Amino acid sequence: MSSRGSSPNTLKLRLYVAGASPNSAAAISNLRALLEYHSPNSVELELVDVLVRPEDGLSAGILVTPTMVKVAPLPERRIVGNLRDTAALISVLGLNEAKRG
Repeated sequence: MSSRGSSPNTLKLRLYVAGASPNSAAAISNLRALLEYHSPNSVELELVDVLVRPEDGLSAGILVTPTMVKVAPLPERRIVGNLRDTAALISVLGLNEAKRG
């Protein structure tokens, strides 16, 4: 993941997926829809396909896909699954205070 021009307020996310599986595709779609709706100021999203880069998943301790990791701002948080639970995702991302819609 690139840190080019990142500010301390940049929301940095890493989504570990397994190819084009239905759950992986749903997680990507659900995350992008939520980010578009809540439109945080600055977001960096890195998609990591563990079928292509298994060493990245192993080194991060990823045992299940899809897994989304909020890398920054700290604290690091993780959520597993297709990211359909909007309330849980909003909480993990710290968007509760963010302006909605």
